[in-house]
Amino acid sequence: MILAVGNIKGGVGKTTLAVNLTIALAQQGRDILLVDGDEQRTATTFTELRTEQLGQAGYTAVSLHGAAIRTQVMQLSPKYSDIVIDSGGRDTGSLRAALTVAETLLIPVQPRSFDIWAVDQVAELVKEAREINEGLRAFVILNGADAQGRDNEESAEALSEIEGLEFLPVSIGRRKAFPNAAATGRAVTEQTPKDSKAVEELAALLSAIQ
Repeated sequence: MILAVGNIKGGVGKTTLAVNLTIALAQQGRDILLVDGDEQRTATTFTELRTEQLGQAGYTAVSLHGAAIRTQVMQLSPKYSDIVIDSGGRDTGSLRAALTVAETLLIPVQPRSFDIWAVDQVAELVKEAREINEGLRAFVILNGADAQGRDNEESAEALSEIEGLEFLPVSIGRRKAFPNAAATGRAVTEQTPKDSKAVEELAALLSAIQ
């Protein structure tokens, strides 16, 4: 699987999902490559912290940008079980390059109006990418979902109507477990004590996109 995690809107929890999915796949015994395609290099910084804390990351990480994402991922894909690409939070050459080589795009969206409006633009990028990459699957997931209230439901209804994208029936709640685990270079699946709901949500997401 070549999975890109991306959105043109920043602050949606893109990198958090990318590194947690990478580690979850690695825990299945798979040989994973994490591509940091974000100029902020957050995934790279996380991996450096993880290696410092644990002695090894458990996966391979590289930082690539622009057209290099397309060329290098195509060259490296036979060497790995799965590749996860953390794309930047803007409409960049890196995001567009990732969409031409990914089998699956995961679009995290917070249940807020500005975030939802931005997804229409992502849908246009997906449409363009499918002219080159016909089999690209594009999934939208509510990330940082509220514990209560109608925002989740209303956001789900709006996102379900966007043509060309598939809304996932699973969501990731707004949980402290994710930033707390990241601060120690770990995924929520490795945190002690574990947040069982966070672990269950991540497992449901991974199952939905595999």
